[in-house]
Amino acid sequence: MNILHQLKGLSTRDLWNIAAALMAIAVVSPAISLMILAFNGDSASWFNLFNEALVQAIFNTLLLTSGVGCVVVLLGVGCAWLVTAYDFRGRGTLIWALLLPLAVPAYIVAYAYLDLLHPLGPVQSTLRDWMGVASPREWRLPDIRTLPCAIFLLGCVLYPYVYLSTRAMFLTQPENLLNAARSLGLTPAQTFWRVALPQARPAIVIGLSLALLETINDIGASEFLGVKTITVTLYTTWISKGDIAGAAKIAVLLMACIGCVSLFARQARKKLQYGNQRGAQVMQARQLTGRAAIVACILGWLPVCFGFVLPVGFLFDQSVKRFDPANFLSANLLAATGYSLLIAALVTAFAVTFSIVVAVAARYSTRPLQAQDIAQASAYLSRLGYALPGSVLAIGLLMPYSWLDSLLNMLSAAFANQSPRLWMLGSLCGVVVACIIRFAGISVGNIQAGLTRIPRTLDQVAGSLGHSTFSTLCRVHIPLLKPALTVSAILIFVECIKELPVTLLLRPLGTETLATLLYSDASRGSYEDGGLAALLIVIVSVWPVILLTRIEHTKRAI
Repeated sequence: MNILHQLKGLSTRDLWNIAAALMAIAVVSPAISLMILAFNGDSASWFNLFNEALVQAIFNTLLLTSGVGCVVVLLGVGCAWLVTAYDFRGRGTLIWALLLPLAVPAYIVAYAYLDLLHPLGPVQSTLRDWMGVASPREWRLPDIRTLPCAIFLLGCVLYPYVYLSTRAMFLTQPENLLNAARSLGLTPAQTFWRVALPQARPAIVIGLSLALLETINDIGASEFLGVKTITVTLYTTWISKGDIAGAAKIAVLLMACIGCVSLFARQARKKLQYGNQRGAQVMQARQLTGRAAIVACILGWLPVCFGFVLPVGFLFDQSVKRFDPANFLSANLLAATGYSLLIAALVTAFAVTFSIVVAVAARYSTRPLQAQDIAQASAYLSRLGYALPGSVLAIGLLMPYSWLDSLLNMLSAAFANQSPRLWMLGSLCGVVVACIIRFAGISVGNIQAGLTRIPRTLDQVAGSLGHSTFSTLCRVHIPLLKPALTVSAILIFVECIKELPVTLLLRPLGTETLATLLYSDASRGSYEDGGLAALLIVIVSVWPVILLTRIEHTKRAI
């Protein structure tokens, strides 16, 4: 009764702050749980943890992230400058085509190339036919399950992160600075290195940090390509060895690496507006003709071919070749598609709703100072879930899920006389909650950015007309936030469709999503069985790329 009386005495804005704080606690709880699991035991176990396998996994991770970082910077910055500074035939198509690799998860690209370049695959078979060689024993290409191949393939998939942020910065660079550099006798290459590139460094760092986070989060591509990273080691330590404490310790080390990358990106974001001049004429593309235009077109399309056209074209070709009207959609594939769509729909709806609550609480908490601090801290913490790799998040939720199951079983036994069951662990509900924690940060950031563009005078007018905070949100904010809400919903939906680590580790027994079905087929070496599942993931994932292209063209038109 005292609690109910205290709740009745709270204002509406206090309730918004409490809801935002609960969301932030849910995001932080996996990290706290991991700390408890990792440090609850003998300190000597930390020294035993660093065996030869883990040291090699850490070394592989450092090499992989360093290599992928170099590739994404080279491809992303190069392509961004190519389509921004120069005009040539096909440039308009290339601008949006360079974003297409974002639609293909890294594990699907690895899966496709493993089948495409298999000793019995189409590439090597065709080459042997041309050379008159009868058997793979007589001639075969080197195995692509190597660290350099993993670096190259991940770089071809993740470079759009750098391309997007860097091209946005190049588009805002003032033309007068570039003209001044040319008037001083600098060549186009010198102008790029001395003027354009230094101004774009903050954007490059932000795109690079996102690509590195995705590289660290990856399980499927690294495992398929034979690179044992720290994330793959974490997965095998938990699933294969059943060592939860050891997996928690590895997850803490992984969180420390993620924290360093996030801190690096945060410091760079503070300098994002470096070198911009309002009202200045933006850079104009220079026309290329002849050989220069042909070379530019070829260089621009190469990343698209390696990161999208070849793997997706191969998947489509294999699906067509194996098309059987009677068994085209198997029961397992239909069930996996249904589970994927169900999880994605639930996560999208709840994540966007919770993000609205967090963003609105941060907007209205202007007094007192303590409430403002709580709301702003809740908004910041709610965005951190996306920085946690799915495997780390899954292990961190084991303890909170166990507590919730015990509490819910106690309540169900007391009030409904039901037998104990798993409510969160190994259930679809647990997968949905984990995905909400991981992807809510996407919508929190978008909605907060949208709210900053809405004048507070509209809130004041609505309040003077007697509208409450909730009424103002429904009648004023949400209609004006439709673009941000649409983008957030689509991005979260597609991220859920592509998500592998969380669904792989927390899904119920006997339940498959499209991502886990593909992973299972590839792990058994049955690549041909997972082709259609991979193609379905790509078809769904390509829509946000189209949306990003439309938004970019709209901004340029404005």
